[in-house]
Amino acid sequence: MESYVGKRLDGRYEIREIIGVGGMAVVYKAYDNIDDRIVAVKILKEEYLANEEFRRRFKNESKAIAVLSHPNIVKVYDVSYGDRLQYIVMEYVEGITLKEYIEQQGVINQKEAVYFVMQILRALQHAHDKGVVHRDIKPQNIMLLENGTIKVTDFGIARFSRSETRTLSDSTIGSVHYISPEQARGDVTDDKADLYSVGVMFYEMLTGQLPFVADSSVSVAIMQLQNEPKRPTEINPDIPIGLEQIIMHAMKKNVAERYQSAAEMILDLEEFKRNPSIQFNYSYFVDTEPTKAITKTSEIPAPVKIEDEDDEEEEDVKNRTIPVLVGIIAGLVVVVGVLCAIAVKVGWIDFNGGFGFNKTKVPNFIDMNYYEEIEGNSEYDKFNFADPITKNDDTKAPGTVIDQTPEKGTRIDEEKTVIQLTIAVSSEQKEIPSGLVGSDYAYVISQLENLGFTVKPKKVKMEGIDPGVVIKVTPGSGTMATVGETVTVEYNAYEGEDIEYVTVKDASGLSSANAKKLLTSLGLDVEIVEEYSDTVGAGTVIRQSVSDGTKVPSGTSVKIYVSKGVDPSVETTVRFRLPTESFLKLRKVEAKLNGKTVKTDDNVRMDGLYYNVTVKGSGASDKFEVYIDGQLYYNCLINFASTPPKTYNEETHSLKEEPTSESTTPSEPIEEDYD
Repeated sequence: MESYVGKRLDGRYEIREIIGVGGMAVVYKAYDNIDDRIVAVKILKEEYLANEEFRRRFKNESKAIAVLSHPNIVKVYDVSYGDRLQYIVMEYVEGITLKEYIEQQGVINQKEAVYFVMQILRALQHAHDKGVVHRDIKPQNIMLLENGTIKVTDFGIARFSRSETRTLSDSTIGSVHYISPEQARGDVTDDKADLYSVGVMFYEMLTGQLPFVADSSVSVAIMQLQNEPKRPTEINPDIPIGLEQIIMHAMKKNVAERYQSAAEMILDLEEFKRNPSIQFNYSYFVDTEPTKAITKTSEIPAPVKIEDEDDEEEEDVKNRTIPVLVGIIAGLVVVVGVLCAIAVKVGWIDFNGGFGFNKTKVPNFIDMNYYEEIEGNSEYDKFNFADPITKNDDTKAPGTVIDQTPEKGTRIDEEKTVIQLTIAVSSEQKEIPSGLVGSDYAYVISQLENLGFTVKPKKVKMEGIDPGVVIKVTPGSGTMATVGETVTVEYNAYEGEDIEYVTVKDASGLSSANAKKLLTSLGLDVEIVEEYSDTVGAGTVIRQSVSDGTKVPSGTSVKIYVSKGVDPSVETTVRFRLPTESFLKLRKVEAKLNGKTVKTDDNVRMDGLYYNVTVKGSGASDKFEVYIDGQLYYNCLINFASTPPKTYNEETHSLKEEPTSESTTPSEPIEEDYD
């Protein structure tokens, strides 16, 4: 294998070091001289240049990624298909593989796992929408960045779903532990195969184990075809039932019973996040044909040849005959349903007693910890909980239930009645982190929830922005907020998410309280901005940011501008002399009133002349300061209450001399020639 380290490709890409070696290519870290950036260069191994199959697969990868543009997919910058050299120039990603992270953690916590999976699914949704099927989704091909962002890599065996879909001609497709049954069997492969692989990865993240393990890859492939995996909760009982159902739904062997799109799986995960105790009622296709034994091995399409990852052994695929009992089970379900109906009809089941679904007693949740004892507890899965209301209460441990509706002992229909719990939160203040706007919605939620905030999602539709990208966070980054406080996260809706529209009403002339009541009743978020007005009385709405009759998405933020009455402040001009410096040096002047900047001038000549700053205030002792290049130069107090306003306690400060040094000319950067 030829090493390209120290060489320059096409006079542009300086190869620095090897960062990865695959079956058919080597990946190098390189420097792009033209665009001044670090890139990853994937070069097809020299021994495969004459092999048409490998050249085809390598070209497939570049074609597949070239049509994709998504924050969770590595970008392609350049490709080359020369006879002597073929390479792909990609985004350089610093991080570790998801496989390495799983091995480090053993078991990944559910919030983190959901966050990772949703990013992977959004990347796949984008690829599938472009007609690209990855076909090798596994944690080794998922990069995890330091900030929690996921990058899907290695589209080396990807295909365009609209062109070639048969896999029989390929000798090794995907990693055997993650491939779908149809891939192992040699059937048609479409986007549902990628979803199966996601299900396997999800399984591994939450249990720390692969669903199928055997001594050889062929044996694992047979298990993918014939065996049902152990349920995740049997390995890790802490996994919520709803999450287990999502995993098992994705891993259905029958393609028709599996998720039909990444968007569909994303929606279920969103539902789970909103209600972690949710259980899904998946309806699968029922086989109406008579029960049949599976045909002999010779009649089954030839399986894909799978090379053993450990010792490259091969085994003959042996078919097993599995009776199908769907019809019998379906019949039993119908019989049981009829018997139950008869029982109710004749009064065998008395709904006036404590027996029956609609007469369940509400337990006493008061003083229980919502997060530790209620959320995710299978004992309470039958109840329909609303998102808990939070209330500051430092006398109770955070998460303790302090109120409930309905009260304990109330008989309810657990399917229809919503239980509302109020939980205690600390009055502790934490800062809203920076970097949330522009990030992935799931990542932002994870960050805020980990800090103890309650997240209120708000969907919008914006062109030119990827689905799931956060557009606004309220309160904004850097704001101190109480733990448990609700933070609104506005994000661009995913495909398939419906946006409810409402018609805005005019709140002008109403009191601040009535205006807020009117607009919130419409499903709008209200932000109050106070300002002075010479014509509108204090406490009355002057105007609003969205005009009357405008149709906007539910949850849209509307600013109402409320009058503070007539502005009591008066204007005055502060006059002071600038320092005199040689060479008429230009320096930055910044004036502040009570710590707030009122004027900035970046190019002021230090010529010893007077400098004027006009300010506006109403206090009797407002603090005025002038800084020159960040150093305090002049300060005084202003009495705006006097007529005219007067300055007093004036002080002028000397400026520190800037250190001088001999003028030096920097040497030219040394450029090593890699040609």
